[in-house]
Amino acid sequence: MSAPLPDVPVSSDQGLLDALAADLADARFYFDDVTALLGAEAHAALGRDQTVPARIVLASGPAAGAGARERALAVVVELFLIAGTVPARTLDGALPRTGAAGLVALGLAEPHGAGLRSRVDLRPHASDADAEIWVAADLGSNQRPGVLRTDHVLGIGQASLTLAQTTVRTPAARALDLGTGCGIQTFHLLAHAEHVVATDISERALAFTRFNLLLNHAALGIDPDDLSARVDLRLGSLLEPVATETFDLIVSNPPFVITPRTPGEADGERYTYRDGGLPGDSLVAHLVSGLPGLLTPGGTAQMLANWEVAAGAGHWSERPSAWLETGAAAETGAEAWFIQRDTESPLQYAEIWLRDAAEARDPEHYRRRYADYLADFASRDVEQIGFGMVWLRRPAAHDGAARGSASVRRPVGRRFEEIEHPIEQPVGPHLGAAVAAADELAAAAAVPAPGGDTAAADAALERLHVVVAEDVTEERHQRPGAEHPGVILLRQGAGLRRTSLLSTAEAGLVSACDGELSVGQIAGAVSALLGDEDPELKPTLLAGVRRLILEGFLTQTVQRR
Repeated sequence: MSAPLPDVPVSSDQGLLDALAADLADARFYFDDVTALLGAEAHAALGRDQTVPARIVLASGPAAGAGARERALAVVVELFLIAGTVPARTLDGALPRTGAAGLVALGLAEPHGAGLRSRVDLRPHASDADAEIWVAADLGSNQRPGVLRTDHVLGIGQASLTLAQTTVRTPAARALDLGTGCGIQTFHLLAHAEHVVATDISERALAFTRFNLLLNHAALGIDPDDLSARVDLRLGSLLEPVATETFDLIVSNPPFVITPRTPGEADGERYTYRDGGLPGDSLVAHLVSGLPGLLTPGGTAQMLANWEVAAGAGHWSERPSAWLETGAAAETGAEAWFIQRDTESPLQYAEIWLRDAAEARDPEHYRRRYADYLADFASRDVEQIGFGMVWLRRPAAHDGAARGSASVRRPVGRRFEEIEHPIEQPVGPHLGAAVAAADELAAAAAVPAPGGDTAAADAALERLHVVVAEDVTEERHQRPGAEHPGVILLRQGAGLRRTSLLSTAEAGLVSACDGELSVGQIAGAVSALLGDEDPELKPTLLAGVRRLILEGFLTQTVQRR
């Protein structure tokens, strides 16, 4: 990382980096202050790479009575977020420690016209340590016209924010950020991981990450003279840089975009920030099957991914489920939780990613690449492409058991859900609570072990005391004049915001879950009240309770034997 690279910020002058950090702090180049300057709508548009609303606000000039700090902030926003041209003297006034010369020396700005323009996108971001930091990345296509370079370094995008909000933040000794890009996931990991290894196939990406770490070393708790004590930056593809190591937590926003391969294509022709160079969704398959082998017993991995759904498939989970039966995922008996958040047709998918790289600027190139996408998906009979969140865990109990062994305990199991409605963000705490609930049920022997005794698990469940979660409400719907409701729904107001359809018996059981009586006592009372002698009613009620606990509608209180 010591050799200079073209078109990346310079991180070899720590004194100048500290001067810039002090200038940005004095200008209040922070999320809330930028929002106050531009207005919520114009600031939100910047997050969608739309600069026109912000340009209009800035063109109107400072508000009446604006002080020196507000004027300095407007200059910084003009330079870094709008990618406008700013006179050198104006920059000297707004960033007095750094000045125009310092910005050029750091590789952040270059002469243009009558002033300087930014060479990077630099914007504020909040880390998990409640610290304001600044993140540098390549300029987007709306900031600088033209097709994106193939080794483009992506900044703060919706996908990276989604992964950060999805990650369960538990203390970790060692964490891995696989495919770090400009380093966003690493910044969040540093709040709860003692040491982070950040990898990427792109030298430019690692150079941006190094710059960002050293610019924000005070907020991130890093000694700039000993960066490797907290963060190790490694160049390499996928699992190669860490093939012999293990981690307590792995996060990855990998280059999962499914891209048509062309004969004789060179590595330099790929958009490395989004395309791993493998056909179809095989890159994701490789990670899902391989990541459990890099986890410590009990360690977890979280990632975003795409997967193909073939025409005639019985369920979208068929391919992801098959990945778990190969490689380290099978060897370790890995647990998995896939949540599909969206689906696109091949046509929609092609349009999204052609637009992402601004490839529509050349009409003939656009038509050719669009056809390539459709032919590629047709060659595998792909009907839909799914997008979602993936959680993996290497079981702690009986680790190293033989493939397929029934002794491997999987409290969470292998779950595949489709949740396309809006969910609470950050959702990481809810996912962590759901995993904890599954572990608690397993600890109480209230979930059947693989090949275990279902009756014993039901008996353990009957001894539990549960309450309805605070965010849960009930809805009843019935036809006018009807004696009883035809539909009873439980709804979550937080987390994944699920809705669960209940039978009359299940609704009666849930309404009595106040922690006083055990699950078995309530189930028995409901059966007696309904006068139902069906021998399957009680097992059905218990299965429903188990599901409602795992989904967060009910929470375990005290176990009484």
